Amino acid sequence: MTSAIDKDALQVTIAALRERLLAARNPHGFWEGHLSSSALSTATAVFALATVDGEKHRSLIEHGLHWLCDNQNADGGWGDTVQSPSNLSTTLLCYSALAVDCGLQNSAGGSVKAEGLGDGSAVFVGGHRQAALDAATPGNSKFAPAVHKAESWLRGKAGTLDPQALAKAVEQQYGKDRTFSVPILTMAALAGRLGTGSDAWRLVRPLPFELAVLPHRLYKWLRLPVVSYALPALIAIGQARYEHLKPGNPLARLVRHLSRQKSLRVLTRLQPADGGFLEAAPLTSFVVMSLAASGHADHGVTRKGVEFLVASIREDGSWPIDTNLATWVTTLAINALSEDLRFQIRNSDFGALATWLLSCQYRDEHPYTHAAPGGWGWSNLSGAVPDGDDTAGALIALHTLSPGVSESEIRNPKSEITAAASAGIEWLLGLQNSDGGIPTFCRGWTKLPFDKSTPDITAHAIGAMSVWLDALPAPLQEQVAKAIQKALQYMAKAQRADCSWAPLWFGNQLTPDHENPVYGTSRAITHLSNCGLRIADCGFDLESLHTMQGRAVQWLLAAQNSDGGWGGDAAVPSSIEETALAVDALASVLLQSEIRNPKSAIEAVRRGADWLITNTHQGRSTPASPIGLYFARLWYFEELYPLIFALSALSKAQRLPACL
Repeated sequence: MTSAIDKDALQVTIAALRERLLAARNPHGFWEGHLSSSALSTATAVFALATVDGEKHRSLIEHGLHWLCDNQNADGGWGDTVQSPSNLSTTLLCYSALAVDCGLQNSAGGSVKAEGLGDGSAVFVGGHRQAALDAATPGNSKFAPAVHKAESWLRGKAGTLDPQALAKAVEQQYGKDRTFSVPILTMAALAGRLGTGSDAWRLVRPLPFELAVLPHRLYKWLRLPVVSYALPALIAIGQARYEHLKPGNPLARLVRHLSRQKSLRVLTRLQPADGGFLEAAPLTSFVVMSLAASGHADHGVTRKGVEFLVASIREDGSWPIDTNLATWVTTLAINALSEDLRFQIRNSDFGALATWLLSCQYRDEHPYTHAAPGGWGWSNLSGAVPDGDDTAGALIALHTLSPGVSESEIRNPKSEITAAASAGIEWLLGLQNSDGGIPTFCRGWTKLPFDKSTPDITAHAIGAMSVWLDALPAPLQEQVAKAIQKALQYMAKAQRADCSWAPLWFGNQLTPDHENPVYGTSRAITHLSNCGLRIADCGFDLESLHTMQGRAVQWLLAAQNSDGGWGGDAAVPSSIEETALAVDALASVLLQSEIRNPKSAIEAVRRGADWLITNTHQGRSTPASPIGLYFARLWYFEELYPLIFALSALSKAQRLPACL
C-alpha cells in the first residue's frame, strides 16, 4: 500500500499543466497543436514537387531530402515519426524519394535526374515521358550513403531488391486493402525502383478509377478496393497506371479511356479550397505525382495540390502527416479544463470558444463524403471532413461550455447551441451502422477497417448523446434512446474475451500487434461513466452496463505496470498519455460511484497520479509518444496529447478525497 498523493505536489503539477495548456492557444483563442514531422509525408511531398517541376522547387526538394538523411534510423530504414522503428512502407518511399538528384541542372521542361534507376527507366516528369538522364549510380550522389543504408535495410526485410520481391512484401503488409499498397508501388514505379517500362507497372495493381464517375450512393455496394477517404487516390493513381500500362481487355481499355475527363472533373469537385486532400500531405502528394505522371502537370488539381505542399513545409524541411488537429485538440482541451472550476469562473473566453466551435460545424452536405450537415471534422481547415469521433468530442465540449449559458436557453430548441447539438446528434444517428456501432466517416461503406464500427468511437458517441439527452426535443429523445440502446449492445459484443476494447485510431508501437487496448478500454470506461442513470431511460439494463464496465476496470487494473504507470498493454513501458488515460478512466468511475470494491481502483489512481507527477516533473515537461494512428496505420504524435490527458486525469484525481 502506497501513501496518499502528495497534495502540494499534485496542486503544483495541475497548476503548471493548466498554465502551459492555456499558453498553448493560438492568437485566435483555440488550440492548433503540433503534429510530429513525418518521413513518409516528407518523402512523398519531395517526390511530388520533383515530378511536377524539380527546378522550380529545387530548394524545397533539397531541404526535404536533407531532412530525410538527417533523420534516417541507425539501421538504415525510416519510421513514420522520428521516434518510430523502421518499417517497409516508409523506407521504400524514402528510398524512392532519394532517386531524385536535385543537385543536377534540370531541363526547362521540369525534368528530374533519377539516381541509380538502370537503363532507360521511363519517368513521367512535367507532363512528358523522359528516359532517366545517364542513370547515374548512387556513388555519384551526395545522398549515396543514405541510399546504400536504405538498400541494406530493404534487403534485410524483403530478402532482395528484386522488384517482384519488394512489391510482394508491400502487398502482403496490407492484404486486400489497396488504399496504401498501390500508392506506395506507384511512387516506387515512377522512381524506377521497380524496374523499367511496362515491367515495373505490371507490379502496380490497376485501380478502377472509372467507378468514381458513378453516383456516390452506389459506392458502398461496389466493394471498392480502397476505403471511403481514398477516392482522390483511386482517380489519380488509377489514371497513372492506365497511362503507363493499358488494360489488355479492349472493353476495359475503352471504358477507362472514356472515363478519364469525367473522373478528373469528379476529382476537381473533391479538392478542398486550400488544395490539400484531407489536409494530408501524403494523399495530396500521391494525387499530384500521379496526375503529373499522366500528362496533367498543368491541371488545376495539380497546381492547387502543389500550392498546398509548398505552404505546408516546415522550417526544418519536413512535412507533418496532416496540417493540424485543431478541432480535436480544442475539444479535448476544453473537456480537460472543465474539471478546473477556477478556469470556468475566471476565463471570459468560453463564449468565444463556443462561437468558434459552432463555426466549425458543417452546415451543408460535404462535397467529399456527401455526409449530411451537422457533423464536425478534426480541423477547421477546408480539407477536413466530418467524422464520428470529432463530432462526439465537439458535442461534449459544447455541453462543457454551456454553464456560461442560462438553463432556459439550453432547453430552448431555438437556441444556437441546442440547435447545433441537435444537428450533431442527428448526424451521429445517421452514421450508426446496423450492428449498433459507430464508424469513422461513412455508414456501411465497406468491410475495410477504417470504415467499420469501432468501440472507442461508439463509446464516445454514447457519451455525447447521453449528456445532451435531457435538453433534446421529445421526438429526438426517443430516437437517441433507441440508438444508445443499440450502441450499448454493440459495446457488449465488441468487448474482448479478456474484457478490454481495442481502438481504431490509436496504437502502441511496442505491442506485438501494435494495438492499444489501454487507450480503447480507458476511453470506453470514461465515456460510459458519463452516461449515469440516463442509460436506464434508454431501455438498457443498468446492471448489465455496470457489469460490462466493471470487467473492463478489472482488466485495466491488471494492466498497470509495477512502476505505477500504464503502457499500451500489460507489461508495455509506461507513457504519459496512456497512464493519464487510465487514471482518468478509473477516477471517472470512482466519481460516479459506479464501481464495486473501489479500494483497488483508488490505489491504482494513487500510484498512477504519483507516476504522472514524477514523470512530468510536476507538470513542467510532457514529452509526447507516438500513440496516434493516421490513415493506413501511420504513426504520429501530438505535442498536446500528454499535456491535455495529464491535466484531465490529475484534476479528476484531485476530486477523490480517498486518494489524498
